[in-house]
Amino acid sequence: MPKTFDVRITTFDAELEFSVEKKCTGKELFDLIVRTLGVRETWYFGLQYVDKKGVVSWLKFNKRVLDQDITKEDPVNLSFRVKFYPEDVAEELMQEITQHLFFLQVKEAILNMDIFCPPEASVLLASYAVQAKYGDYDKEFHKPGFLANDLLLPQRVIDQYQMTADMWEERITSWYAEHKEMRRDEAEMEYLKIAQDLEMYGVMYFEIKNRKGTDLWLGIDAHGLNIYERENKLNPKISFPWNETRNISFHDKRIKPVDKSSPDFIFHALKLRVNKVILDLCVGNHELHIRRRKPDTMEIQQMRSLAREDKMRRQIERDKLMKEKQTREEIMKQRDELEKKLLEFQEEASRVKEALSPTQSLLEDWCFTSSSNAVDGEEIKSEEMGELLAEKARVAEEEAILLGKKASDAEEEIKRLRLCLSKQSGDERIAIERRAREAGEERFKRVLQEAEARKREALILREDLMKSRQAERLAKQKLVEITSSPELFSRYSDPREIIADIDRSVNQLMDGDVNQISREHERERNGSIQQQLQDLKTQMEGLKISDRQTRWDYIHDENMRRGEDKYSTLQKIQTETSTARVQFFEEL
Repeated sequence: MPKTFDVRITTFDAELEFSVEKKCTGKELFDLIVRTLGVRETWYFGLQYVDKKGVVSWLKFNKRVLDQDITKEDPVNLSFRVKFYPEDVAEELMQEITQHLFFLQVKEAILNMDIFCPPEASVLLASYAVQAKYGDYDKEFHKPGFLANDLLLPQRVIDQYQMTADMWEERITSWYAEHKEMRRDEAEMEYLKIAQDLEMYGVMYFEIKNRKGTDLWLGIDAHGLNIYERENKLNPKISFPWNETRNISFHDKRIKPVDKSSPDFIFHALKLRVNKVILDLCVGNHELHIRRRKPDTMEIQQMRSLAREDKMRRQIERDKLMKEKQTREEIMKQRDELEKKLLEFQEEASRVKEALSPTQSLLEDWCFTSSSNAVDGEEIKSEEMGELLAEKARVAEEEAILLGKKASDAEEEIKRLRLCLSKQSGDERIAIERRAREAGEERFKRVLQEAEARKREALILREDLMKSRQAERLAKQKLVEITSSPELFSRYSDPREIIADIDRSVNQLMDGDVNQISREHERERNGSIQQQLQDLKTQMEGLKISDRQTRWDYIHDENMRRGEDKYSTLQKIQTETSTARVQFFEEL
C-alpha cells in the first residue's frame, strides 16, 4: 500500500480535499484538480502557497509536492489561483468555469483594495456582481435592504463619501435594474471587461532596486515588464513589452531580460526566493505572449467551437424561457383583465339591483292592493276573459286558413317551374345560355389573370437562374486560373488542402465582418458606459469627503483630467528606444 498524504485545495468558492501519494509531483496534483473542477484552460492557473519564509510562491510542476518549500501541515494547504492573465478577456477566455474563477479572483482583489478602483466604477462593477448573484431585478422581490449583507464596495470607497448604506444600495440598484435578461456568465464577463481597464488589474508587483539603489516597483503582466516609482503603482515610468524581450536570466538577486539590440536591463530583488518567483512569472507570461500570436492549435480550435456551441445552446434556452415567461405574463394579464371585467359586471349588477329596489317595493304594494279588490271584480273579469279568448280563437283560425293557402300556392309554383325547366326553348333558353356564358367568361378572366401572374413569376425565376449559372461559370473560371498557378501547387500537395484553405479564408472574412460589427457595437457601448460613469461621478461629487482621498485617488483624477488611461500611458512610455529606456531606468 503506497504511502499518502492529505492536501486541501482552496478556491474562492469551494474547498477540495485529496489523498495523494507522497511521490506525487506538482503536475500530477494540478491535473487532478483541474479534472475535478472541469477546467480546460489550464495555462492561466497555478497552485499558490506561502513558503516557510513568508514569501508567496507557486508550486513547481516538475518537482514532488513534498520536496518543495511548503509548510508540512496535515492537510497541506494550497490555493488554486489565476497565475497569468489574458490580454483581452472577451477574446481569450472560452470556458464559463474559467470566466467564473477569474471573476471571483478579480472581485476579491478589488474589494480587498489590491486593485485600485474609482468610486463610480466600483458602483457599476457592484451592479454586475449583484446581477450575477441574484439574476434579474424584481421590485416585488428585491425590497430595500436586500443587499445589506453583501460586501460589494471597497471600504476605501465607502469611507470617502457621506452616504448611508441605503444610498449606496439605491445607486447600485439603479444600475442593476438595467441588466435585465443578462445571464450569470454574461454579467461576470461584463465585470471582467470593465475591470481589465483598471490600471492595477493583472499586475503582480515586486519590490526591486536599480543599480543606484533606488526603491522601485516591478510590475509583471500580460503586456510586459513595467517599472513604477514606490509612491505610484498606477502610472508606470518605463515599460518593456514582451515582444522586445528575447530571453530572461537571473544570477543571485539580479534578473536580466536579454535583448541583443539594447544594453542589459538588470534589476535587483530583495530576496533570492522572490527572484525565482519573478523569473517564473516572466517566463510564463512571455510564453503566453508568443503563443497568442501563433495559429490556434487543434485543441484550442476545438475548445472555441465547443464554447460557441455551448453559448448558442444557452442562448436558445434563454430565448425559450423568455418566450414562456412572456406567454405567462400575457396569460396573467388576460386573467387580470377578465377579473377586472367580472368585478365591473358585479358592481353594475349591484347598482341595477339597488336601482330596482324602489320599483320592486311599489310592485309588491300594488300586488297587495290588487289582491284585496280581486273578489269584488271576479265576475266581471270572468266575462271579459271569456270574450278575449273567443276573439283570439277566431283570429288564430283565420291565420291558419291563410297559411294553408300560401303553402298550396307555393307548391303549385314549384311544379310550374319544374315543368318550364324541362320544356324551355327559344328566348328562355337563350337567356339562360347568356347568363351561363357571362359566368364562364368571368371565371375565364380569373384563370387568365392567375396564369399571367404565374408567367411573371417564372420569368423572374428564370432570370435568377441565369444569374446564378453565370456566377458559377465565373467562379469555376477563377478556380481554374488559381489551380493552374504553379505557386499554388508549390504550397499545396493535396487539392483538399486548397479547398480547406479557401474555406478558412471565407470563414475568416465572415468572422472579420462579424468581429467588425462586434467591435463597433462595443465602442458604442463603452462610450455609453463612460458617459454614465461620468454622470454618476458628478452626482456623487457633492457628497465626497475631501480629506479622505488617497494618493491613488488624486493620481487617477489627474489622469482623467489629462484624458489618459492605462493603454495610452503604456503607449506613450514605449515610444523611446530600448537603450533610452534602460538608461532612464538606471537614472531613477
